[in-house]
Amino acid sequence: MTLTSDLADTLARVGDAAAAAEDPWWIIGSAAVVLHGRAVAHVKDVDLMMSARDAEALMRRVGGAFRKHGASDRFRSQVFGIWNEPPVPVEIFGGFSVRTDERWRELSLTTRQPVTVAGTCLYVPSAEELVRVLRMFGRPKDLERARLLLS
Repeated sequence: MTLTSDLADTLARVGDAAAAAEDPWWIIGSAAVVLHGRAVAHVKDVDLMMSARDAEALMRRVGGAFRKHGASDRFRSQVFGIWNEPPVPVEIFGGFSVRTDERWRELSLTTRQPVTVAGTCLYVPSAEELVRVLRMFGRPKDLERARLLLS
């Protein structure tokens, strides 16, 4: 999938909504792969990673649905919710952690590249850092996304 009008509209809304954040934030996952110029078969949602404080504030501003049971055996967030108003649902992660090597680690990104969509600034990790994150996630779909970024 390339940057469709629905995805572009959603990303512009995310950028506008996240502009008030006090801490750095990023688009990760399949939408980030698309923002790096790669074609992804399907972007079912936009993953927005931010601090717990900013995630909670954004969810309240946009009227998103907080989820208490967003944790899995591999991923968890201090704050998790879904914003369903945009054409593509937005999953908002605040204080996001990944279980690796039998322990939980908060995902900490060090790169932040601006990308403009419909006149709105968004941020993604560098392609190299995104590959590292996707490999850490380890699911088949994430490994495929990492492969796309390396091609």
